[in-house]
Amino acid sequence: MNGIKRNLKSLCLFWRYRELLINLTHREIAQRYKQSILGYAWVILNPLFQLLVMNFVFSTILKIPSLNVPFIIFLSVGLLPWNLFTQTLTSSTTMLVANNTLITKIYFPREILVYATMIAKIVDFLFSCLILVIFLIIFKIPPTIMLLWLPFIFVIQFFFTAGLALILASFNLFYRDIQYMLSFLLILWMYMTPILYPVEIIPYRFKFVLSLNPMAVIVNAYRQVIIGGSMPNIINLSIGFLTSLIVFLVGYSLFKKLEGEFADYV
Repeated sequence: MNGIKRNLKSLCLFWRYRELLINLTHREIAQRYKQSILGYAWVILNPLFQLLVMNFVFSTILKIPSLNVPFIIFLSVGLLPWNLFTQTLTSSTTMLVANNTLITKIYFPREILVYATMIAKIVDFLFSCLILVIFLIIFKIPPTIMLLWLPFIFVIQFFFTAGLALILASFNLFYRDIQYMLSFLLILWMYMTPILYPVEIIPYRFKFVLSLNPMAVIVNAYRQVIIGGSMPNIINLSIGFLTSLIVFLVGYSLFKKLEGEFADYV
């Protein structure tokens, strides 16, 4: 209980630095495609090309089933949130190292650097979701009232991602191997998450593994409400919410515990 109170107190302190958060987020977004001819259009073009190639491979060549909807829609609903997850973790992990000068010269809650990266990636994600909207319109898949579940599912993903991002950013400052191992681990994690295939084709005896994977629960929930037009699995989603909250509280506590040593290791 005392740990939660300390975290809430720190979050109130964090609110005082919201202008810094906005400036860091703007810098992150503005610098990403600086001196690029197409500029921010790459936010849409990159996932679009990725979806088209993967759609051809997994639907035409491998013929993976897709829950009675066009495979590219099935793939989009899983891949776009997954890209947000992986890109956020990859960028957040190196954020403290990349801003070593700022850390050593100015005092501010260091987690703002991680949150600024997260917000910038969320902006990218929202733009990339235009691809999914266009596909839904083209294939005449109507929206349902179940889309009201999307904000709740997104909040679960946000807390889970934020907790992991804080942990990885902290440890990478002390052990730079983390940033090199992360790409490999994310590839393995992707294949353990039903992004390229439906949950239904997994043998029953292995399905318990998915319940231990918060991202599998989150991706499946997105598909249930967007494609299936049905409620997500409440039990799995509740477990995912509790897991995400615990991961965030652990990550935030660890980050604040190590924060005093950051300046010595950047």
